[in-house]
Amino acid sequence: MARKPQTPPDRETERFHEERAATTLRGADRPDIELGAGVIRETVQTLKPKPGVYRMLDARGDVLYVGKARALKNRVANYTQVERLPNRLRRMVSQTRSMTIVTTNSEAEALLLEAQLIKRFRPPYNVLLRDDKSFPFILLRGDHAFPRISKHRGARKAKGNYYGPFASAGSVNTTINALQKLFLLRSCNDGFMARRDRPCLLYQIRRCSAPCVGRISEADYGELVRQAKDFLGGKSGAVQREIEAQMHKAAEDLDFERAAMLRDRLRAATFIQGSQAINAEGVGNADVFAMATKGGQVAVQAFFIRGGQNWGHRAFFPSHTEGLSEEEVMTSFLAQFYEEVPPARLILVDRALPEADLLAEALCEAAGGKVEISVPQRGDRRRLMEQAQRNAVEALDRRMAESGTKAKVMRELAEFLELPEVPQRIEIYDNSHIQGTNALGAMVVAGPEGFVKGQYRKWNIKLAQTNDDFAMMREVMTRRFGRAQEEDPDRESGNWPDLVLIDGGKGQMSAVKEALGELGIEDVPLVAIAKGPHHGREGREVFHFPDGREKMLPVNSPVLFQLQVMRDEVHRFAIGAHRAKRSRAITASPLDEIPGIGPARKRALLLHFGTAGKVRAASLEDLQRAPGVSAAVAQTIYDFYHPSG
Repeated sequence: MARKPQTPPDRETERFHEERAATTLRGADRPDIELGAGVIRETVQTLKPKPGVYRMLDARGDVLYVGKARALKNRVANYTQVERLPNRLRRMVSQTRSMTIVTTNSEAEALLLEAQLIKRFRPPYNVLLRDDKSFPFILLRGDHAFPRISKHRGARKAKGNYYGPFASAGSVNTTINALQKLFLLRSCNDGFMARRDRPCLLYQIRRCSAPCVGRISEADYGELVRQAKDFLGGKSGAVQREIEAQMHKAAEDLDFERAAMLRDRLRAATFIQGSQAINAEGVGNADVFAMATKGGQVAVQAFFIRGGQNWGHRAFFPSHTEGLSEEEVMTSFLAQFYEEVPPARLILVDRALPEADLLAEALCEAAGGKVEISVPQRGDRRRLMEQAQRNAVEALDRRMAESGTKAKVMRELAEFLELPEVPQRIEIYDNSHIQGTNALGAMVVAGPEGFVKGQYRKWNIKLAQTNDDFAMMREVMTRRFGRAQEEDPDRESGNWPDLVLIDGGKGQMSAVKEALGELGIEDVPLVAIAKGPHHGREGREVFHFPDGREKMLPVNSPVLFQLQVMRDEVHRFAIGAHRAKRSRAITASPLDEIPGIGPARKRALLLHFGTAGKVRAASLEDLQRAPGVSAAVAQTIYDFYHPSG
């Protein structure tokens, strides 16, 4: 179903009024339930029975909990009755040293703001939806005579129709490939299209109608776009019948080449529908959620149904769910899930939610209309929900089995690397450059649940061009841990590593050890992983320790495989970042150095003058005559190249 671009978050938050509680008491880090309750009592005196969001903060100002309320005064006052609170909330109150209050215009707005703040601050006492990736969409551009079809992630700012969300990039790519066969829409960017003087390979293999060289008229291409919108909008059956009728007509007219092309398009439509692993006929547009719980862990299975077609499914595993009812977990999950993803008009859940009406009201603006949250009881919807429930149970079983295996591997890893306990945060480092140019250092982070992509970091190496990998590694370590010592000398943030894994050998190990030694850091475990003497794929990696010892693992060791995966991930991240940096350097222009000259003005200047050199040589009068360049900007450019006047 097509989606309109959402209101930017900064415009939404203008409706909210944030204020620090009038009385703020701070104490030591040691938990003190009486002190915490006293903070809350003082805060209650400043509150009014208005809707809003409250934040519990600890002695360092870190957010412990984010909650919403229809009446702030009444809701926050409940925390002062500590004898009635469960143990989980008692622990939270004992750590509370201050509060922040945000008033809103309605409880629905409070629910939306609560979800935003939870995703921003990741409080330890809130249910957290751990998800490192945004959902991909299909974008059919609307700002060109021959619209382009493409995969899209991130903010939906471009003009056009958005279809999604899809569960994964793979499902989007598969669908786009089939849609190209079905509707022959172009996937190239506008610049590539403008430069063509003959059809590309996609036209030869019948995946594009070649509008770039006039092989199809604008009207005929517009008809293909209309069919694509109908198909993605849920009218796939009508589109198939239309193509089938055109195929029979072409055969009757003895136009067998066109009939064969239409036959191939019809097969592509059948493939798209046949590739749906879930039967969702009769459901229309809906998001389906089912929950499974076992052993204190929770799984939520989501199906995305659009136009009766399954656009993918994904399992989520919310954390910090201890002591909460399943209904509370599901409500918090949905609020956070739809903080970035546009909701369907129909949301199917497997249990009744006490705040379903409030959540539906809060989602109306993002959905562009009324949202219904319901529990299916019979028919196609009920069968679909039962399938989602089975998938949730199976996903949780797989998760628990994998967690058990992963925990065993991590224990063995700690034993092999001689760590005092299983590491909770592993940082892996690598450098990437070509003969010292565009040098870049990279760090990826792994934890008990896998890679933490939000913690990945990269550094532009500031050394003069050099091939000295060891010097580069020293610089990265000095900058990373020097800043960590400044910002978190007591190591209370959880961002200090339990293990540093270096992609390299003895030289890199010595460089890292030296850099940390100069900073006075000698208690962070270090290990370097280098390929063995054969440098093949046999897995004969050698592990170098700070004291000069070397160790190896059997080729079939799960611990070796886990460490190789970590090393390969930082290698992938470093190479990708280096390629991006190199590409930017290739396309860099001297005009980039002029303050106030953005991409649009740079493009206008180059189109007008031809080269950056001619811009430099232009007189002030010539610069003023360039399109899109005001007198002030022309003066800025002229002064940049002629500082003496």
